[in-house]
Amino acid sequence: MFTQTKSQTPSVYIIHENAEWTAPLFSALEGYQIPYHDWDTSSAIFDLSVPAPNGIFYNRMSASSHTRGNRFAPEMTTGILAWLESQGRPTLNGRRALNLEISKLVQYAALERVGLSTPKTFAVSSREDIVKAYKALPLDDVITKHNRAGKGLGVQLLKSEEAAIEHINSSSFEDSVDGLTLVQQYINAPDSSITRVEFIGREFFYAVKVDASNGFELCPADVCALDGGFCATEGDERFPFSIIDNFQNTDAGGSLLPKMRAVMENEGLDVAGFEFVTDDIGNHYCYDINTNTNYNSDAENRYGSFAMQRVAQYLGAELAAHYGGNLKMTG
Repeated sequence: MFTQTKSQTPSVYIIHENAEWTAPLFSALEGYQIPYHDWDTSSAIFDLSVPAPNGIFYNRMSASSHTRGNRFAPEMTTGILAWLESQGRPTLNGRRALNLEISKLVQYAALERVGLSTPKTFAVSSREDIVKAYKALPLDDVITKHNRAGKGLGVQLLKSEEAAIEHINSSSFEDSVDGLTLVQQYINAPDSSITRVEFIGREFFYAVKVDASNGFELCPADVCALDGGFCATEGDERFPFSIIDNFQNTDAGGSLLPKMRAVMENEGLDVAGFEFVTDDIGNHYCYDINTNTNYNSDAENRYGSFAMQRVAQYLGAELAAHYGGNLKMTG
């Protein structure tokens, strides 16, 4: 639990609810000797009456917090960010970013605004309407997913109306934590992969190819890695995550990267990962924006590029830009 203090030493504050995901960032900050505080909202007592400390505040709240028992951490974080912003403190991935993180409906509107294609999607608020939405989609293969999700929550492939009825009446059906289920066009990737494009400080860092043949839980974090870092298919061991050399994907409207950067500018995102799937004729469909982006160490070690180090450098530079002075950054 983070204890609010009146410390006047400017620091980087990391707002989150998952100690496993933040440990690599803390290690990188320590390596560069950047002062930081751990603001863990999985257990929080928040005093509105005290002044906000001096520093910059990096929000890493996750849409899947409820799966770790932290159901109301996003709501607490919304209040904290509003309190910080009201006092003029610099926030990275602030309230607008959190609003986008916890709603795929908000994400799809932001993606479509800049010309990035998304799968055809219906949102429903009752399980019975899943069948109606399935029938309204002129497609054979449809998937369901939670609107407030992460970790592939609620993803189910449906191939018929009968399958949809069976699914909503089964014991395995689980309502989304926000009550909204998405019924969505299924995009069949010929190579069973998705691509995730990482931005740090609104600058492209790298793109990673993810082998999705083992299922829909595609978080690239080490704690989510499949079978110790590889998938086995027909006797071949394949790493599920691999960084792409010279990524330059384009669509009919040009490069994807400027459009993704435009989303970040429009929505107040500072660090984010964009996920898309490519169909058999080369059309790209973006289906997720992750503002609590994580990175896979196996892929990074093979490629020699380390995102958490870059995030730490970015946070150190932002701290210096807002509060002056020279930070000692070594390593």
